[in-house]
Amino acid sequence: MTRPLLRLLHHARGHRRTVRLATLCSVVNKIWDLAPPLLIGAAVDVVVEQHDSLLARLGIADPSDQLLVLAAATLLVWGAESLFEYFYAVLWRNLAQTVQHELRLDAYDHVQQLEMGFFDERSTGGLMAVLNDDVNQLERFLDGGANELIQVATTVVVIGAIFFYAAPTVAVFAILPMPFVLMGSFSFQARITQRYALVRDRVARLNARLSENLAGIATIKSFTAEARETEAVRADSQAYLEANRDAIRLSSAFTPLIRMVIVCGFVATLVLGGRMALDGSMAVGTYSVLVFMTQRLLWPLTRLGNTFDLYQRAMASTARVLDLLDTEVRIRDGDGTLPPHVKGALRFDQVDFAYVEGHPVLHGIDLHVPAGTTLGIVGPTGSGKSTLVSLLLRFHDPSSGRITLDGQSLDSVPLAELRAAVGLVSQRTWLFPGSVTANLAYGRPGADADDVARAARAAEAHDFVEALPHGYASEVGERGQRLSGGQAQRLAIARALVKDPPVLVLDEATSAVDNETEAAIQRALEHITRDRTTLIIAHRLSTVRGADRIVLLDQGRIAESGTHEDLVAAGGAYARLWAVQTGERYQGGVVPSARVPGSTHT
Repeated sequence: MTRPLLRLLHHARGHRRTVRLATLCSVVNKIWDLAPPLLIGAAVDVVVEQHDSLLARLGIADPSDQLLVLAAATLLVWGAESLFEYFYAVLWRNLAQTVQHELRLDAYDHVQQLEMGFFDERSTGGLMAVLNDDVNQLERFLDGGANELIQVATTVVVIGAIFFYAAPTVAVFAILPMPFVLMGSFSFQARITQRYALVRDRVARLNARLSENLAGIATIKSFTAEARETEAVRADSQAYLEANRDAIRLSSAFTPLIRMVIVCGFVATLVLGGRMALDGSMAVGTYSVLVFMTQRLLWPLTRLGNTFDLYQRAMASTARVLDLLDTEVRIRDGDGTLPPHVKGALRFDQVDFAYVEGHPVLHGIDLHVPAGTTLGIVGPTGSGKSTLVSLLLRFHDPSSGRITLDGQSLDSVPLAELRAAVGLVSQRTWLFPGSVTANLAYGRPGADADDVARAARAAEAHDFVEALPHGYASEVGERGQRLSGGQAQRLAIARALVKDPPVLVLDEATSAVDNETEAAIQRALEHITRDRTTLIIAHRLSTVRGADRIVLLDQGRIAESGTHEDLVAAGGAYARLWAVQTGERYQGGVVPSARVPGSTHT
């Protein structure tokens, strides 16, 4: 698991100065923390030796004065230890929060740059587990585990030096357990790594299940599937529980085993040092220091299990976050630019596309949409209508062929410029929690109230917005749940109009609304499509009847193309669909009439 640590250090290289300073404070704090046993040994030396003590040899003859000096030294030591504990706590904890904050933002920003195909393959809950829980695991380690490792290392070095200076023979036996502790720690690390990787995988699955179920709660209730979904959550939660139990069984065994190894070193110091003090080869004060120091040296090693446990959790999570950051961005900005005033002329030039290689969705699409005109796109489900929109917005790139806007190939211009020039109203209306105004101005945050109201009027949304409890300041709720489907759809159209794009795409914008709302949207279309290039994708042919040109897609190919009247007169697939939707009888290529579908035939 050193590789995730090295990757993390590389990613956080901008904080090296803080890491060094925090490490220095941890080391200095531990040095001051190890001073009290020396003071205790000196105090024992004063009481036993009195005028022959170490302090006496340093010039402080009176034992009472020696004790006062030790008292002053104690206050100094404890004050310095406390001060540097404050420093390292502030530095490490702020570093943890900062790295966590930056890593989460970097990961989220990177996710936003990924193509839509990435999201088709990953669950929302799984991504949430990475962006939230995995990042938090790293914060927990930096908050305490890093300092713990540094202080253990400092303890080993400082006390080891004191031991070998004071009593080399005892030092050998005191430090003898340490290689076994380290070997046990590394063995534990290797064994626990895979277990925590499995834990992270299980929690991601559980989060995905919970996220999907909460998003689909209405469907669950309508099919009375609550018990079934509870059982599915129980199974995923049980898998997470079992993965944790497996990791806990191993991690919990580490500290007791290491403790029994460590006690051998403590016993050796107690017995060997005691004999040396009894035969006069070691001062009683020195023996006291060694006994206390042995405890200070060895007992902290028992916490290595918990620290390594925290470290492994953090590295398993770090690997997942950094793997996400390493995911290649396939849809990249071009180095060109669109004209200052985009007219909106579109061309699809022999465009092929497949979501999965070997299973093409579009075949040789050749389309020209002059600037300022309206193109209707119809066809059965799965014919590739919405895929055209995805390619226009560069959610995906064509497998072959190219798409141009005002003569510029889409892959040659920055994504921000392209998407600023295209307004999308999707059949899946998504409103964000917040006010009506905030949602309408989402594509142009600087829009003033007049711009917002003007767009709402054009989308025939102004009247119902004014009727809301707080008008344009009314909250729409999560995903716009406080509004009807038709109201949300009209707000989505108004939101696109506030953006005022030269190209407007309506992807099944009337698919989920009633006839009255459809009629309102139809009236709005007469105004909002004026002087802008508009692509209208629809199942309801009445929605595209007034388009300058209509194309019918079938199995990813353009099967028919022309005006509504031409297509009806041709008596082909479009005419058959028109007959079905109007309730007219289709008779041998002749459609009796071409009236707009009425309220009873939708």
